[in-house]
Amino acid sequence: MKQIPLAIGPAPIFTFDNFLPGANAAALAHLQALGAAAPPVFLWGPPGCGKTHVLLALAHDWQQAGAQVAWYDAETCLPWELPAQAALLLLDDCERFDAGQQHAAFALFVEAASHGLSVVACGRWPPVDLDLREDLRTRLGWGPTFALQPLSEQEMRAALRLEAERRGILLNAEVIDYLLNRFARDLKHLMRLLDRLDEFSLAAKRAVSVPLLRQMLADEGIAG
Repeated sequence: MKQIPLAIGPAPIFTFDNFLPGANAAALAHLQALGAAAPPVFLWGPPGCGKTHVLLALAHDWQQAGAQVAWYDAETCLPWELPAQAALLLLDDCERFDAGQQHAAFALFVEAASHGLSVVACGRWPPVDLDLREDLRTRLGWGPTFALQPLSEQEMRAALRLEAERRGILLNAEVIDYLLNRFARDLKHLMRLLDRLDEFSLAAKRAVSVPLLRQMLADEGIAG
């Protein structure tokens, strides 16, 4: 299980406050109203649509309320065991679970149901289309299922500006155009680029600009 510590100091990166809902307002409203022992919820959509961000935002809200959150994904080593006081179980990137992780996830579902935990999981496709063992796939699809929609270009620009402002970066339209025109419009990937650009800017003691971005990419051996 991965530990998800409470944020101390500046606002955490992944919250509902810095997630632009776009066409996903209904899914966010359902998750923010989620209570104890609610039916399991499954979120699905293409890479970069915000699935992991939403899970982290949900974990943050529950932790802020004093609840313990258990998080498992394809990078979490076995064995998987629920902590004694967990209230929320989160499963990320379910389509990537190997055979052992699928067995463990099913066991967690059974244990969560017996202890009244809420469960929220996500994957690239709806449960019925996941290449998983049947008993796990069935449980993932028990409750409400929401398809998360990628942000429009305008919303993606707003999301990049919002994160840049949080970091104290002046991100002009030229830099945003460069990012959107030369890289996949996957917000997770773009946020990682922004993270590296922030560090590179601080190290170089230069303002963020297209020339600085090109220099960073060249240093990383990435064609820009």
